Amino acid sequence: MKKANNQKITLNSEKIKKREQRIKILKITILLILLFLIILYFILRVVYELGDFTVSLDPQLEEKSGLVMYEHLADKQNKKILKAEKVEYMDNICVDWLPDNLSDGEGSHNGDNYLAYSFYLENQGTETINYWYNVVADDIIKNVDRAIRIMVIRNDEKIIYAKPNEKTGEAEGGADEPTEKFHNSKDLVLKQRQGMQPGEIDKFTIVIFLEGDDPDCTDELIGGEMKMHMDITEEHINEDQNATEETQV
Repeated sequence: MKKANNQKITLNSEKIKKREQRIKILKITILLILLFLIILYFILRVVYELGDFTVSLDPQLEEKSGLVMYEHLADKQNKKILKAEKVEYMDNICVDWLPDNLSDGEGSHNGDNYLAYSFYLENQGTETINYWYNVVADDIIKNVDRAIRIMVIRNDEKIIYAKPNEKTGEAEGGADEPTEKFHNSKDLVLKQRQGMQPGEIDKFTIVIFLEGDDPDCTDELIGGEMKMHMDITEEHINEDQNATEETQV
């Protein structure tokens, strides 16, 4: 009888021990999940709090080449990252509705249904330099990139970029306002600026809007969102050398 009681006590102890182990494993699992969610939250917070459009300058360009970036010509406060003000709601418009003096602004100068942002790059070094500018798509919701237009004005040169027509694969736009096709689905705009002389200043104006005359601008895009940023870098590694050569200006 005493032996049976001892066996019963031993069995109960093993059950309790196994239950405690399961509880311990469960607690550790929950803690790991919570830790993962906290890390994910902060990553997303950093990404999405930067705004709808940001411009980043590679620090090596300033250190090695003397290229600096700022918003205002009269107040050259060098920045590594510039942030454009958000456009909370953007309805489709036509390119003809945009003001003619978009490149006159500085910093954020958004208008009705379009984002407009201007900044400067200055070669404060002693040597002639080259740099790349790249507009990157970070997030696209409901295929809104089908009708998005990205206008890049560098000094006196204006180019409008758009996703190719889904049926023909050709560039969108008419003869009056032709467009260049996005470089690819991720790197929307990819260009190299060559031969920037010491003391030379490049002014950029970036305008983003929804083109209502685009055949792909349909009700399916309602509620869509798009987040993108622009990188200014010393080099851009491209697997296709021919494609790299085609992007040089």
